[in-house]
Amino acid sequence: MLSKILIKRILLIFIFSGLTLFIALLLYFFLKNPIQNGLTLNIKNTAILSNQKQIDIGLPIRLKIPSIKVNAPIEYVGLTSDGAMDVPKGPNETVWLDIGPRPGEKGSSVIAGHYGWKNNIPAVFDNLHKLRAGDEVFIEDEKKLIITFIVREIKIYEKDETVLEVFNLNDEKSHLNLITCMGNWNIEEKTRSKRLVVFTDKK
Repeated sequence: MLSKILIKRILLIFIFSGLTLFIALLLYFFLKNPIQNGLTLNIKNTAILSNQKQIDIGLPIRLKIPSIKVNAPIEYVGLTSDGAMDVPKGPNETVWLDIGPRPGEKGSSVIAGHYGWKNNIPAVFDNLHKLRAGDEVFIEDEKKLIITFIVREIKIYEKDETVLEVFNLNDEKSHLNLITCMGNWNIEEKTRSKRLVVFTDKK
């Protein structure tokens, strides 16, 4: 009789110890790898859903603004070492900030172009200031899809002013913001004193 009781106690001890070890291993696994075991899965699911909703949006290749006779190629840029958006290398092309959404996707896409090129050479955004609310802006993507945007407003900022609204408007809608320089030329800094931004919304 005593041996049976001892056997039951030993079995209970083994079972309890096994459960304790199992729980301890689970806690260790999740505490050591919290991102790999939950957050990453949620992020991946979100990205997949986003791509499914916006699967028809290709990379932008051309910007067209008929009212000011703009028909320019679009190159892709990131940020400079000081955290500013990089600029086009020449006067005739525009650049899209490729760390942001593609034009037509939810969020604020940003395209920049030059104004007032040296030696009086025409630049792509020389006449950007002539746009008015209601004017149309077109983006052609790599799939030959044409996406239409409507000018909402135009604002002028100081060169070093913080402009989060240009890059980060989260209202679940699609926006395209066009940027160029204006104002007086600073010889030392080799840039102009102000920035002109045209805010547009997807039609």
